[in-house]
Amino acid sequence: MFAVLKTGGKQYKVQSGDVLRVEKLAAEAGETVQFNEILMVDGQVGTPTVEGAAVQATVIDQIKGDKVIHFVKRRRKHSSQRTKGHRQQLTLLRVTEILASGAAATGVKAAIGSGSVSGAAVAATEPKAAKAAKAEAPAEAAAPAGDDLKKLPGVGPAMEKKLHEAGITRFAQIAAWTDEQAAAMDSRLGLKGKIVNDGWVALAKDLAKKA
Repeated sequence: MFAVLKTGGKQYKVQSGDVLRVEKLAAEAGETVQFNEILMVDGQVGTPTVEGAAVQATVIDQIKGDKVIHFVKRRRKHSSQRTKGHRQQLTLLRVTEILASGAAATGVKAAIGSGSVSGAAVAATEPKAAKAAKAEAPAEAAAPAGDDLKKLPGVGPAMEKKLHEAGITRFAQIAAWTDEQAAAMDSRLGLKGKIVNDGWVALAKDLAKKA
């Protein structure tokens, strides 16, 4: 069985066991990746790709291609030329399996180029089974949002953020402050006596009961 896959703007005709050099992929040596953009597989031509087909390959190494030399010449100047060399970064792969169908159920990492790839592009190439698994997986318990500290006198969004950064998210925490702790926090946040003068501790005790 053979397939024609597309990656890095190029097309490759492959069979199981073939070794390929393709545009650099975001993968480490030893990883298995899956090409989901298959133009032809076992004589079946895609429109433009074959639905459910894929090619899986194992990354052998990240390499550089042969140096390509080109010259830059400037008009109306004698002996003015510059030699530039370039070695393209490539990924060396060995094709391990060609799938005519069922690519969505493999869960194998999609072969993505190592350039700047948006999250949407990665999601678009991710096997459907992997997407379904993520959707069905239980969501991690969200961290508690805490109380609305803006109910305290003189606390706006900016001050609430400072309190959160100091680890204060609940009225009960403020209600438990001693005079020394309240003075220390007042000094830390530069409130100039606001905590004591505005009665934060007493008000926090009432708000904590209602929370």
